Amino acid sequence: MRVLAIGAHPDDVEILCGGTIAKYAARGDDVTIMIATNGNVGSASLTKDEIAAVRRKEAEASAAVIGAELIWMGYDDEFLFHDRETRMAFINAIRRAAPDVMFVHGAGDYHPDHRICGEIAADCRIPVTVPLIETEYPPMARIPHVFIMDNLGGIGFEPEFYVDISDVYETKCRMIRAHASQDQWLQYQYGMDYVSFVAKSSAVRGMAIGVEHAEAFRS
Repeated sequence: MRVLAIGAHPDDVEILCGGTIAKYAARGDDVTIMIATNGNVGSASLTKDEIAAVRRKEAEASAAVIGAELIWMGYDDEFLFHDRETRMAFINAIRRAAPDVMFVHGAGDYHPDHRICGEIAADCRIPVTVPLIETEYPPMARIPHVFIMDNLGGIGFEPEFYVDISDVYETKCRMIRAHASQDQWLQYQYGMDYVSFVAKSSAVRGMAIGVEHAEAFRS
């Protein structure tokens, strides 16, 4: 199976479905992580170009933990918009990954980049199969199935499916810890402990199905 997880920012995928894609990778499936924006405003000390370069290296390191391919779109952080150019770029990138299954952000998420990223990705699920929409990569033979990832903190999200990630939780944490600069930024901006936040969220979802850690989705 071919799996594509699409996040608005470096680390979104790891937080919201890192355990699930780790399970896919562990069973031998082809996993791709696609990141829309470059994280270029997430620093109190580095320039935009400097922090974007750091975030890309961290994303590469995180993907390497599970042997996933990385597609880096490079749009400006906080300024992702749903226009023709961006939609065409998403279509091309999704065709490159050629997934059977896609994981995307939902419409109820708090962050505009998350909402827009999910909207574009979901809206591309049929166009990626249309031959007369021409991109670098050829059209896909089948429409991929789309799963909506949980909102951050689970706020305003009603799950339809849960995945028990207890056995790969430490792998998920290794992926998240690869994003060290984001940990520093969240501490600076919000006084937030990165891994602790993720642990609480996955523990809450785990309680719903009687396991230690879980991730939640809608179809």
